[in-house]
Amino acid sequence: MSTWPVGRFLVSQRKLGILLAALGGLAVLAGCHRAPPEAAAAPPPAVPVSQPVEREVTDYVDFTGRTEAIELVDVRPRVTGYVVKSPFREGSEVKKGDLLFEIDPRPYQAQLDQAEGQVKLYEAQLKLAQVTLRRDENINKTPGAISQAQIDQDEAAVEEAEARLKAFRASLEVYKLNVEFTQVTSPIDGQVSRYYLTPGNLVNQDQTLLTTVVSLDPIYAYFDVDEPTVLRVRKAINDGQITPYERGKIPVLMALQGEDEYRHEGTLNFVNNQVNPATGSILVRGLFPNPVPESGTTRLLSPGMFVRVRLPIGKPHPALLVVDRAISSDQGLKFVYVVTEANKIEYRRITTGALQSDGLRVVSSGLKAGDWVVIGGLQMVHPKMEVKPDQTPMPSLSSGESSGDAAPSGEGPAGDAKPGTDAQPASAPMARDEAPPRKEPAKAGDGAGGTEGGNSRTKAE
Repeated sequence: MSTWPVGRFLVSQRKLGILLAALGGLAVLAGCHRAPPEAAAAPPPAVPVSQPVEREVTDYVDFTGRTEAIELVDVRPRVTGYVVKSPFREGSEVKKGDLLFEIDPRPYQAQLDQAEGQVKLYEAQLKLAQVTLRRDENINKTPGAISQAQIDQDEAAVEEAEARLKAFRASLEVYKLNVEFTQVTSPIDGQVSRYYLTPGNLVNQDQTLLTTVVSLDPIYAYFDVDEPTVLRVRKAINDGQITPYERGKIPVLMALQGEDEYRHEGTLNFVNNQVNPATGSILVRGLFPNPVPESGTTRLLSPGMFVRVRLPIGKPHPALLVVDRAISSDQGLKFVYVVTEANKIEYRRITTGALQSDGLRVVSSGLKAGDWVVIGGLQMVHPKMEVKPDQTPMPSLSSGESSGDAAPSGEGPAGDAKPGTDAQPASAPMARDEAPPRKEPAKAGDGAGGTEGGNSRTKAE
């Protein structure tokens, strides 16, 4: 039998095996008797809840459209000739009657002078014929002094002179108009475009385009209303759900590029008489004022601008509203989570309406005024789950609340603190900006401790 030295003693192979087996059994027994600590039951998570806001709202539908000038004029010459002057400034606002172009007037002035001479000539001839007629009529008072034929010739001469004079006077008016037409003026108040032709160019009567002028104030906004909306409005009017406005007093709102609010107010003044079968929509037009601002010199609207148009449907009516982020979608169906009196989460299907400017959305059906709607932490709740409701006012953009998820002020995940407060969740072990507690190394003589300490001690043993 072989032996090995252990310390100062010689131990046989058999005895050494028995000793090792005994030590292993003791270690196993010691490990089996150490029970893991039981985890404490987690408290219900806190979720922010708010009651729907009750107020009067106006239903509306949004569309896209384009602005268009009420008056658009292509400026063309009414006489043929060479342009000699264009005194207007390109792109400036002009008044009706302002001079835009001048065509060489000399040929037309010469024709006018000639026509005036002809009129004076025929006025003299008429005067002579009338004098001759009066003289012969005086002579005719003496029987047999003059024949009746002579009297008839004198009367015919007077009538001929009158007709000739009338014709040349009409020609004179034409020549006067030609001279006036050499002064090309703006036919409307508005904004003029650029020079299409500069001085020295030949222009043809009623053909050559010189420039354009568009009116600016007021201005139109055209947009297409889809057929379902048209039918919805008409049915609501027929059923008495919507009180129709008086003609010319239907309000319409407009927003420009980069504007979040519909701050431009106008009126609806035209609806087309038929639906476009290619698009399934009907053309509608709004009229909007476009004055020069008191604090500036430039009008805000120009023809051809892209705009968003909001068409109110009916008059204001009471409604319930919730913040838009509290509404979820399930295969196209809208729903919210509501906390019951037993602090349980309940799935509630709703019908939504228009989104208001303050971030609240109208709920047409599915909610009551006293319901507590979950407005934050939607990703960690589910139906029939027990929660701790944190009751807060309904957040909105006008109240300065953040558009992100609101978080409870009680227990909850780190980082879910309520906007506008510095308080940390009650059950959170530490604040985000605090350093974690320093862990002391486990000592061999320590008693039962936390899980981390127990594991360290086991390894030490």
